[in-house]
Amino acid sequence: MTQSTCRPLPESLESQNHRTGMGAPLWNLPVPEHWGGLRPTMPSLLLLFTVALLSSWTQLLTEANSWWSLAMNPVQRPEMFIIGAQPVCSQLPGLSPGQRKLCQLYQEHMVYIAEGAKTGIRECQHQFRQRRWNCSTVNNTSVFGRVMQIGSRETAFTYAVSAAGVVNAISRACREGELSTCGCSRTARPKDLPRDWLWGGCGDNVEYGYRFAKEFVDAREREKNYAKGSEEQGRVLMNLQNNEAGRRAVYKMADVACKCHGVSGSCSLKTCWLQLAEFRKVGDQLKEKYDSAAAMRITRKGKLELVNSRFNPPTPEDLVYVDPSPDYCLHNETTGSLGTQGRLCNKTSEGMDGCELMCCGRGYDQFKSVQVERCHCRFHWCCFVKCRKCTEIVDQYICK
Repeated sequence: MTQSTCRPLPESLESQNHRTGMGAPLWNLPVPEHWGGLRPTMPSLLLLFTVALLSSWTQLLTEANSWWSLAMNPVQRPEMFIIGAQPVCSQLPGLSPGQRKLCQLYQEHMVYIAEGAKTGIRECQHQFRQRRWNCSTVNNTSVFGRVMQIGSRETAFTYAVSAAGVVNAISRACREGELSTCGCSRTARPKDLPRDWLWGGCGDNVEYGYRFAKEFVDAREREKNYAKGSEEQGRVLMNLQNNEAGRRAVYKMADVACKCHGVSGSCSLKTCWLQLAEFRKVGDQLKEKYDSAAAMRITRKGKLELVNSRFNPPTPEDLVYVDPSPDYCLHNETTGSLGTQGRLCNKTSEGMDGCELMCCGRGYDQFKSVQVERCHCRFHWCCFVKCRKCTEIVDQYICK
């Protein structure tokens, strides 16, 4: 395999349109206006107070929602809606105003955004399956609950892996011809590819996937308007950094794949194309980034800086966080921690899945469990495998 690691990141679709002179930008995202220039008269004070109160309440509701909720609800394809029926975008929960506008322009993308969110959630649950916080979802539009309100390492990973999932899903949909606005990858032939190898198979369009995911996922953060140097602005910058890290993980790990052609497998000719890495590998890399995530704080100038200046500053491919993580030991409605009571643990492990750490010193109970597995499998000619069912009684441990 030959890896193309020097490909520059694609520019955003909006800036690309400005550069090429293709008229108005694809997406003109709305930006909230400041209240500073208003000079209310006395009769309008009550009205302004009411509007401000409703605006604050709407913002709180928006914060509680997330586009991740697309993964929890089936998204129908646009052609499934009857003419004259309510548009699909108005029925999707969790979208910000900018994301809803993108949905109206690119309805056929929404199915794959939902798939990307679902892929990210599954990968998050796999990576943290043996930790106190196991990426559990809750039954509301916030998907992960109040724990996402804390700018922790876990939140950083969740934003990154979700953004990565969208890049992955959109890139694949382009290759498979499911989207009218993109097709196979147009990545230039790698310079180090042997001359006698053909370049031109239908590759995953990771360039388009990266650009679209950047516009859609970042829309929610970019339409927020907080005071410079505020904690809220710090959280926005944190989210944008982690979104970018997730997208870059997919983009940078895309590799060249080749297929042999020739009589009797002689491989006299090879055809090559760009192919996404398995998403499990992307998840593994982001988990490493989680382990080495940088603690940051917001400055008065509205920039993130390292809490400990002795460390190297994070690159765009690194994860960052602004709040310490809860211990996730006990159920806590305020922080959104589900606790570890009732979780299975490994008595012999000294890692995070071990009973001592998983149960936070509260102790654990032992119980017997009957497990049924396939055993004594034999191949029969031709052509099936026949197995017996074996039962085994095993000891299991559960946190108090």
